[in-house]
Amino acid sequence: MRSPHTTSRRRRGLSAGLWLLLLACFPLVATATDSSARIAADASYLPLAPQTTYLHDADGTTTIEGAKRQLDDGRFVPLPNGDASFGFQTGAFWFHVRVTNQNPREQRWLLVQQYALSDRIDVYARYPDGRTVHHTGGDSFPFEQRSIRYRHPNFWLDLPTGEEVDLLVRVQSQSSMQVPLFLYTPAAFAELSRDGQLGIGIYYGILLALFFYNLVLWLVLRDGSYFWYLFHISAFGLVLFTLNGLGFEYLWPHSTWLADKSVPLSVCLAQIGMQQFARTFLDLNTRWRLGDRISKAIIAFFVLLGIAATQLPYHVATPIASAAVFPSIVWIAVITLMVVRTGYRPAKVFLLAWAMFLLGTGIFVALAFGLLPKTFITEYGVQIGSALEMLLLSVALGYRYAALRNENERIVRDAKNSLEAQVVERTGELRQAMSELESAHHRLRESSRLDGLTDLYNRTHFREAFEHLLSQSRNSQRPISLLMIDLDHFKRINDTYGHLVGDDCLRCTSNTLAETLRPHGALLARFGGEEFIAALPGMGLGEASVVAEELRQALRAQPCRSGELVIAVSASIGVHCVDLEARDSLESALQVADQALYAAKAEGRDCVRTL
Repeated sequence: MRSPHTTSRRRRGLSAGLWLLLLACFPLVATATDSSARIAADASYLPLAPQTTYLHDADGTTTIEGAKRQLDDGRFVPLPNGDASFGFQTGAFWFHVRVTNQNPREQRWLLVQQYALSDRIDVYARYPDGRTVHHTGGDSFPFEQRSIRYRHPNFWLDLPTGEEVDLLVRVQSQSSMQVPLFLYTPAAFAELSRDGQLGIGIYYGILLALFFYNLVLWLVLRDGSYFWYLFHISAFGLVLFTLNGLGFEYLWPHSTWLADKSVPLSVCLAQIGMQQFARTFLDLNTRWRLGDRISKAIIAFFVLLGIAATQLPYHVATPIASAAVFPSIVWIAVITLMVVRTGYRPAKVFLLAWAMFLLGTGIFVALAFGLLPKTFITEYGVQIGSALEMLLLSVALGYRYAALRNENERIVRDAKNSLEAQVVERTGELRQAMSELESAHHRLRESSRLDGLTDLYNRTHFREAFEHLLSQSRNSQRPISLLMIDLDHFKRINDTYGHLVGDDCLRCTSNTLAETLRPHGALLARFGGEEFIAALPGMGLGEASVVAEELRQALRAQPCRSGELVIAVSASIGVHCVDLEARDSLESALQVADQALYAAKAEGRDCVRTL
């Protein structure tokens, strides 16, 4: 059977992560059969719990003299099951152990309380000659006052060989009352601190690796889940940094206020990060609206508690924050189970990760309230559980990203197929619309070029077309002539028969003009009212006059019909051959042709005249 000293040494070695090395380095210690803790001749460290007695000073007013009297009166009792964990308690605790050093080579020993959050620790060493040496420590004093710069409170003690030294330790703290006391030689403590820092370094190395890995993913992907995962890692890392005493050692060694407030504040931040990360990862807003609202309420609670913790006493804020941790993480397990039931596969990995964290955190909370003894598993269960949880959460994030990517690819693929079908359909519709638009544009263009009554070209189009014919004539040096045509006494027709009959006469006349001039390649247009104009490309003045006479006779030979009315129509025609060398403009040519028309009217109408 192993001695209790061997078992205790194994536990301390495990807490550093290298228990095999520590067993090889630390020899066995001897324990007396009475209440005295005896350090063996070859021992290098000694756990004091088996021989420690304690007294609970509920009102915290007992002095060292009063504690000595109560010790002499036998009021001190052994630790329950050798465990110095009492949870959150009021007042102060006194601990007593009588130590006899039988190691002649080591007379200077380091007393270490392996719990970082005690507010005030008073150590009284009473020697056989009657003198008493007093040491003070705890996180209510600046960090540099410690005997050795180490995360746990520690005190140098002189233990002369063969002498019984009474150690009285008074601890008063608003934190959880955990007072595991150990004695170390300088060499043993150096190995303990080295190996302990290595174990802690491995843990925080894992956190840093996960932090920077997921930081890069967040910067690349801009996924909110990665940001809240980083927040969760940072906040929970700060919790453990505080609980391990490293925050007081490295971050705020001169601030006792932060040393006092860091625990409830970091716990609140960690819970905010956990809840928000769970909401984002599980897409709770769309998968379970009621659960999402409850999670928001929990976040609001921890925000308010964190603000209040800056003003509330430690013994009020910390127990509330610690007690709220367990229902908070249980709630995350509940919402994860609800989302798993919806078939969301990444939630299964998330649930496994959360089970690890739930177990480790539950052990931590139970230890803080004194429900479990302080062992390697209970003391470091939260680190083990959180490391596994964060590794699995990183895997879950990768799995979630892959699931989202596959879903996005499916959506894009379906959208692409649908879009292609829509493009084909829309392209057909667009082509049809373009064809209809082109047809409408053609009709509009033709409509803008034609006279609405006679369907001949209008005056505007005639001007544009004549300029083109005139340019061609100049280039080819072929003549071009103009005919200005005016119906005789057309106002009399309107006055006698009405404008509707007059319109019929205009349509009939335009048809006769078009049929007569078509063989000559003429450009015919209604100039305005009862006036018409025609351009005869390739004809000089003589040829144009012949065509004009033919046109006049055709009008005389074909009277206009409107209903039962037969109305004779005649026309006066002015002819002009454009002078190509003079570079006459259209206006000049029209003016000459108009003068010829007026000459025809002046000579009795119904005739052809030239200038």
